[in-house]
Amino acid sequence: MPFRNIAVGRPEEAIHPDALKSALAEFISTLIFVFAGEGSGMAFNKLTHDGSTTPSGLVAAALAHAFGLFVAVSISANISGGHVNPAVTFGAFIGGNITLLRGILYWIAQLLGSTVACLLLKFATNGLTTSAFALSSGVGVWNALVLEIVMTFGLVYTVYATAIDPKRGSVGAIAPIAIGFIVGANILAGGAFDGASMNPAVSFGPALVSWTWRNHWVYWAGPLIGGGIAGLVYEFFFISNTHEQLPSTDY
Repeated sequence: MPFRNIAVGRPEEAIHPDALKSALAEFISTLIFVFAGEGSGMAFNKLTHDGSTTPSGLVAAALAHAFGLFVAVSISANISGGHVNPAVTFGAFIGGNITLLRGILYWIAQLLGSTVACLLLKFATNGLTTSAFALSSGVGVWNALVLEIVMTFGLVYTVYATAIDPKRGSVGAIAPIAIGFIVGANILAGGAFDGASMNPAVSFGPALVSWTWRNHWVYWAGPLIGGGIAGLVYEFFFISNTHEQLPSTDY
């Protein structure tokens, strides 16, 4: 069972050089990802003079996030595992693949990376607003919650299948591409409804810098629930039984 592998970790882990290097990698990767993703939205608003979102704008956002995440995961995969997302870290923790203390360290780094990215964007664009995630007209909080749960489940399940599963083999080499693709695809599916965050850090930075917190809890609860379920499902059904032997057919 996955719960048997959950560990708090030792206090000294929080200051171990490897853990600090991993946290720095998560900070830099999240900064790069949020700068590209949030920046693409700000550029669209500037070009359209804060006009309404169009299909081409949604496609541009999906591409920017897919490309940005592909790079962010690639550059940190060999150092920290390339989480770039508190929901991925939570899913890895629930599955027993990261300790609680290291997970908290990752969360701090990811939230700081997102915040710094938004501060840099605000400064570099001469004070343009870092738009916080918001629900579209006609979309309720429970609709958005379900969307975030399902989309993040797909994301974290993809992370498990391509990057965490010890049986992944050569598929692990394309993990950043698959992870970027699923985020881009989910933005095309859910972006018009609630922005398709799937990542509490991506939601936190813009909300903090613009000080806009309306329905912000949805962008934490949904991804964490979806990521946790994905971690449990994949770990329980596809990893925990790795060492179980099939019944012998020898006579």
